[in-house]
Amino acid sequence: MGNNKQMTRLMLSAAIAGILMSATAMAQDSTQDTSATNAPATARKSPQRKAADAKETTNLQQVVVTGSATGVKKIDASYTLTTATAEQIKLANPKSTADLLKIAPGLWPESTGGQTGANIEIAGFPGGGDAPYFSTQMMGSPLYGMPTLSFFETTSIFRLDDTVERVEILQGGPSVVFGDGQIGATANFILKQGTEVPSGSIGVTYGSENLKRVDGFFGFPVAENWYGSVGGFYRDSDGVRDPQFPADKGGQFTATLTHDSDRGTMMLYARALNDKNQFITPIPLIQNGTDNFSAYPGFDPLKDTYNSKYIQHVFLAGYPGGGTNADLANGRGAKMNFFGGNFDYDLGNGWTISDKFLIDAGDVDTNALFSGSNPATLNDELYNTPSSQGGFGLPAGSATATYAGPGGGGAVDPNQSVIHQGWWYIHKHLKNINNDFRLSKEIFEGNTLTAGVYLAHYTMDDKWALGNQMLMTNTPNARPIMVSYNDGGTTKQLTDNQGFLDNGGYNITERGVATNKAFYLSDSWRIGQWLFDASARLENQDASNTVCNLTNVDLDGNPLTLYNNGVPVCNGTFARTNYDKTHTSWTVGANYQLADNMSVYVRGNKGVHFGDFDNAIRGFTTGNTAPLQKIQNIEAGFKYQSELVYADISVYHKQFNGLTYQPTDGAGKPVGTAQLYGSDSKGINLSGTLTPVENLKLSLVANYLDGHYTHNSSCFIFTNVVTGETGCAPINGKQLQRQPKVRYMFTPSYRIPFAWGDVTAFVTYTHVGPHTQDQSGLQQLGTYHTYDFGVIANIEQNWQVRLQGTNITNELGLTESNSRIFGTAVSGGVILARPLEGREINFQVKYLF
Repeated sequence: MGNNKQMTRLMLSAAIAGILMSATAMAQDSTQDTSATNAPATARKSPQRKAADAKETTNLQQVVVTGSATGVKKIDASYTLTTATAEQIKLANPKSTADLLKIAPGLWPESTGGQTGANIEIAGFPGGGDAPYFSTQMMGSPLYGMPTLSFFETTSIFRLDDTVERVEILQGGPSVVFGDGQIGATANFILKQGTEVPSGSIGVTYGSENLKRVDGFFGFPVAENWYGSVGGFYRDSDGVRDPQFPADKGGQFTATLTHDSDRGTMMLYARALNDKNQFITPIPLIQNGTDNFSAYPGFDPLKDTYNSKYIQHVFLAGYPGGGTNADLANGRGAKMNFFGGNFDYDLGNGWTISDKFLIDAGDVDTNALFSGSNPATLNDELYNTPSSQGGFGLPAGSATATYAGPGGGGAVDPNQSVIHQGWWYIHKHLKNINNDFRLSKEIFEGNTLTAGVYLAHYTMDDKWALGNQMLMTNTPNARPIMVSYNDGGTTKQLTDNQGFLDNGGYNITERGVATNKAFYLSDSWRIGQWLFDASARLENQDASNTVCNLTNVDLDGNPLTLYNNGVPVCNGTFARTNYDKTHTSWTVGANYQLADNMSVYVRGNKGVHFGDFDNAIRGFTTGNTAPLQKIQNIEAGFKYQSELVYADISVYHKQFNGLTYQPTDGAGKPVGTAQLYGSDSKGINLSGTLTPVENLKLSLVANYLDGHYTHNSSCFIFTNVVTGETGCAPINGKQLQRQPKVRYMFTPSYRIPFAWGDVTAFVTYTHVGPHTQDQSGLQQLGTYHTYDFGVIANIEQNWQVRLQGTNITNELGLTESNSRIFGTAVSGGVILARPLEGREINFQVKYLF
């Protein structure tokens, strides 16, 4: 098995390197004229030429394809839209695909959990976990039929590399009608394609976290009017939080084939992703007051993790089907294959057609620790801590505790700080196919009507092993502990020989099948300086979810092995829930172009969020599923650009209803009765750049949010597994969870031209304002700020060197606390939380041809 993995890694690296070396030779041997004057008007341009053209085009004149029927200039787009080129993506210093979303005002990805599995918050959208109101698209096609599932959000199956030409990030507005009808935000990644002249790049990166990475891209002509491209990356990294095994390991390969004709374009693309990523669980910190945090003794909050070689390999006896081996190094990774295509054609007489399709399938597994109770000394955990706070309540002095796992043996000091955490494994196999067909007709000059049909069919096959509480040292790179005790002369095993206190609390199989069918109409009408648009979408989601029923079983028939005496396992029967909902969404917008470089707009829209397999379907019965979540949004904006100033400002008022609160226990199992509530939010988004002198730019991305919960005059019942507290927390008027009231990024940059090229240096200051953990507002997470930097040198025509770093001042800031609990997460002054990673610096050398 290990040899196969090594061979795969070598083949991928060799393929990338071999293709790129061949591409370099082809580029050098090419005798084609590369001058713009000799190239046909319809010829595809090299990336270098595209960059030169971009300098002659203002941001507001860029044509964007996301959120419109046929494409629209940015100055005419009557909605909040952020775009970034390949170079601008790199300048943002994104730690992951999700982390890139920070360039859009109002979007706040929590990147403290690792490369994948991010929580993505959108200002005014009451989320709090995963990414229910965010969709990832590639070439305009959604990557999966639902934006999120338990242990899955769509950025987890997309990696940034040099095959990406640009990204368009749309918030609200017409996104409720097009694509998958996302009411929140959509990031559409546009791939690089082949060029008339062979061109590309190869780059090598080394990072302070022992990152080793190779990136490459090559675009080339195949035949007359046919173009191809290949590219991808491979990397291996210990991570800033070193788990004693590779934190991030894997790669991605992408290929495209494009055909141009006088009347249209056809483009096919394929992508293979195989990447393993450490999922980072919260670590202990000291909380002083309501929102002041400091290091916990023995833990560096900037670089430590519980993950270790000692707890890396386990056997999970409660996993459906008789148990399974699991490996923490597999993390929250993805092994996915994609195949898609876009076709655009002019039929003449004002008729055009457009079709986009995507087929993808693969595994998106999770191997990770999930927080349990707060730490305590071994002696207290065994004898003194109440069971409501995770204690065991054994007879005084009765226990024997020794180290388990690799290098095990030896007694554990009774004063050793310990903790028990869930070692969860979720196998998730996904399949997806979707198609978006559009037919447009110019009814009369300035007016275009578009009719479209969106179809998606997708499945989910899961096996879960949740719970699996492992007793371990409360130390970086933790070691597992096994415990037995004497009860009246009888020896009982509290844990197994791996340190597990149980063999799972929620061991299920789950299969979801769904089909979405949508029909939409969109009309765009230009009258002088005005551009009006109106669109409506009628969509049906027909889904079913089948979950095995559980029966508690003594796995080994031995009452003295306490860890497996009552393990819930599938009993051969199933609960099936059918979910069939239909709803209409609409949007209306008006844009007025005050001048060639200035416009104002207003827009209103209403949209709907259908339930996913795990939220609103699993745990409910047919006919009694959670209601549709609905939003209404009114926004207005102003766009302006001159040589001195670029400004894109919007204001909004968003109202939600149909939100559901479902209490869960420490294993993530639904308990109690769900409650409904809503929210009301007002805010401002701003993107701007000031260029006071040549080569100096001062850029700002900022948002202000006044959002709170509504429509629930009662309170949310909860049991806090950390403090043992039970209560009922009112939520009306409380700040939206995990969403800062204020967030901004300020980036001054300066470009210094030289005879041999140029050097650009920048620093980004980010401020994140007050934010809270959950709807109760009982756990404050404070404020923080960070500094990132970059220095990029372009040398002659072919070389680029860049040095970039994040959190260079080692700021301690929190994005979330223990998400398994409701209410305060502090016990004895200690909180489990996810802090920012410490300083990370990367150096890259790239050759462009």
